[in-house]
Amino acid sequence: MPNNARDEAPSESISEGFIDRLMLRELGDLPRKALDVAVNDLFDMAGNCLAARQTDYMCSLVASCEDSGTCTAIGHAGPLRAADAALVNGTGTHGEDFDDTLEGAPIRVGAMVIPAALAAGERFGRSGADTLRGIIFGLEAICRLNHVAPGAIHKAGFHPVGVIGALGAAVAAATTLRLTRLQTVDALGIAGSLSSGILEYLTDGAWTKRLHPGWAAQSGLRAALMARAGYNGPRTVLEGPHGFFHAFAHGATPRFHYLSAGVGDSWLMEDIAFKPYACGTMIHPYIDCMIRLAESGVAADDIVSIECATGEGLVDRLWEPLSAKHRPPSGYAAKFSMPFCMAVGFFDRAAGLEQFTDEKARDSRILALARRITYAIDPANEYPQNYSGHLKVSLADGRIVELRQPHMRGGRREPLSRDELIRKFHDNARYGGWRRRDAELLLDFCLTIAEQNDLSALKNARI
Repeated sequence: MPNNARDEAPSESISEGFIDRLMLRELGDLPRKALDVAVNDLFDMAGNCLAARQTDYMCSLVASCEDSGTCTAIGHAGPLRAADAALVNGTGTHGEDFDDTLEGAPIRVGAMVIPAALAAGERFGRSGADTLRGIIFGLEAICRLNHVAPGAIHKAGFHPVGVIGALGAAVAAATTLRLTRLQTVDALGIAGSLSSGILEYLTDGAWTKRLHPGWAAQSGLRAALMARAGYNGPRTVLEGPHGFFHAFAHGATPRFHYLSAGVGDSWLMEDIAFKPYACGTMIHPYIDCMIRLAESGVAADDIVSIECATGEGLVDRLWEPLSAKHRPPSGYAAKFSMPFCMAVGFFDRAAGLEQFTDEKARDSRILALARRITYAIDPANEYPQNYSGHLKVSLADGRIVELRQPHMRGGRREPLSRDELIRKFHDNARYGGWRRRDAELLLDFCLTIAEQNDLSALKNARI
């Protein structure tokens, strides 16, 4: 169908209405909190890339990129082609499972959006303000799209990060490049056919989970560039009889009002949560409880058993099969084991990058405590609207100790301050072997992105 005929279509599609409402807003129209959250997410993303830069999976991924280009893969020599930079940065952001999340409808957000916007902005000489606007619109797109059919994509066997992520990345890249309304709708339509990501990594802790946001970032960028060149996509990509939600959330009743009501006026991305621990988000409140237990003076040998009240939605990813979660095969798999994360938190009183090495995953003390940790489904658990922790600890002297954490630290009920996030950034940079003065240059770029005439200063993130 020629583009002019599509312009004359009598009814507005959902993606057209959504894009129209977003595009009304310039950077100066956006609330201060939205700008602050986006900047926080930008430097949190950069720090995560630095933390992962020397890992085996990142070395393999960078080695797979064939041609050099003009864009920055943060922490790597590069430069790379724009799509490869988006792929590497998205994978690096998510690789150690230390990146942002969204409460209420759980999904990662920045790992797909920010790399696409940066690659588009750096490759085509866009301003920092245009890039930041693209980041904010992409983050908002992810947050709203993931509320349309929460949980259904995961139940269908797909990783929402990979499938919804491509759409959000397309919005981010298209906005950064200031594509027209029709081109942006085309980019969304194209991205629907580029979405991918299955959950089989859950079986053995394979690296593909790390890849999904990177692939989504480069897919969204490519979709925007194709639309910019005149390639069209289905304008009914979201609601059509063969569309996105029919394919990836078959049988669900989509809540499309999230893509119309309040768009451009209220910003769901303002509630993006930042992680204090480098593991599965829903485990965090339980780790807080275990750290408090250790600080109370209870010794590991005093603990007979620990029963955790848990939401049903956590079981298949974080609790079962229980025998495997009691003894995860690698440090990476340990990040998604509720018993291991709780046990390592008890002993180390931390759950950062150092707590999830392969050596830690073989620690006999940690594994012995993990085997004493079980769960019971609590019908009153608020997941996914809220992440909470509740433990009943049976001690050798017959006492029962109960501990509760009512919410996730780092989320909307108890957000991390910018100073705390900056400390996390520097800790991640140091973990990745990045020099302090180079980290300061990268942090300054992120904090002042809205004032940058272009993204040339991002070159300081290459080695």
